[in-house]
Amino acid sequence: LRQFEIQDTDIQSFVVQVFVWWEKNKRDFPWRHTTDPYLILVSEIMLQQTQAARVVGYFERWRTELPTIECLANATHSQVLRLW
Repeated sequence: LRQFEIQDTDIQSFVVQVFVWWEKNKRDFPWRHTTDPYLILVSEIMLQQTQAARVVGYFERWRTELPTIECLANATHSQVLRLW
């Protein structure tokens, strides 16, 4: 095997290219507009179970009805299942 030497400039160039691609191609999702750890966790769990485009509606309903961890703690089991 031939060995390749990677320079710092190669890494920096690659990082720039990834960020340029991201800015052109990123999708706008509601969980990207919050810094609330609870809502980010909810979105991450939902995203593990289905496609991102399908999560949007569920996430919006969840955020409306159970906007905080305290609301979730006080919700009934049936309410949580209905929203999930």
